[in-house]
Amino acid sequence: MMTIDGSYKNFVERLRSIYDERESGNIADWVFESIAGIKRLDRVIDKQKLLNNSTIEQLSIALQQLLQHKPVQYVLGEVWFYKMKLKVNEDVLIPRPETEELVEWIVEEIRNKKLEIRNKKVQPATRNSQLAILDIGTGSGCIAIALKKELPDTTIFAIDVSEDALKVARQNAAYQNVKIDFSQLDFLNEKLWPSLPSFNIITSNPPYIPENEKNKLAKNVVEYEPHAALFVANGDPFIFYKKIGSFAEKHLNKKGEIFVEVHEDYASAVQQIFAQKEFKTEIRKDIYGRERMIKAYK
Repeated sequence: MMTIDGSYKNFVERLRSIYDERESGNIADWVFESIAGIKRLDRVIDKQKLLNNSTIEQLSIALQQLLQHKPVQYVLGEVWFYKMKLKVNEDVLIPRPETEELVEWIVEEIRNKKLEIRNKKVQPATRNSQLAILDIGTGSGCIAIALKKELPDTTIFAIDVSEDALKVARQNAAYQNVKIDFSQLDFLNEKLWPSLPSFNIITSNPPYIPENEKNKLAKNVVEYEPHAALFVANGDPFIFYKKIGSFAEKHLNKKGEIFVEVHEDYASAVQQIFAQKEFKTEIRKDIYGRERMIKAYK
């Protein structure tokens, strides 16, 4: 038997073999709360309380997985995104804070436009018409679900080439009690595009890391996260943005907008792709000052 304090200190110390002190502590906090229901305050008040054998075993299993560089989100099967707890596994990419910023930008744009419509006193039939949004490469469903919760009057379609990813996305939508039209579809296959309607908003966090940059990524990313959601061929690293631009030419409604996440080193290149199709563009930086998002519109 071990005390809460002793077990926690051992957990952090073991993690420090692969993570820095701050990250080790953050991971340990998350694991102890998720597995044992022990929050930071509990560790102070009940630090000499003994853990039962079942809890010790579960913590030990989690620690061994973490020491093999498995991301804590996959170890626990959960992640927090945009005020929601979502299910994740190795079939889906782990949602990042930058993607939360992309969602926030879309929500901000739509709400500002609704305010503009009200100020112009547009007829109710126009004012209340539903916006249609398409999320390309939905993965865990994080973008689509967050948008639906923030903008319940919208109709949201979400597609992914992976049926395993869609299984996770559907579970998350059910858990969050939102209705989203999920479909398995290979977006790169233009022959399938006629099956999709037109949209007011098209959004995507597509694969955009060239294969030759694998060695720049952390071991826990390369070894565990789905490569189909991360990497693109070196010969055509902007393929998804080219396809999104072409798709939008026929499937984006008048005054519609595209919102995409991009590689911080290639925002200008993606901007040019949309510009060649006569889209106006805006690049937005993330909280770290990196060029990580683009809006395109006509």
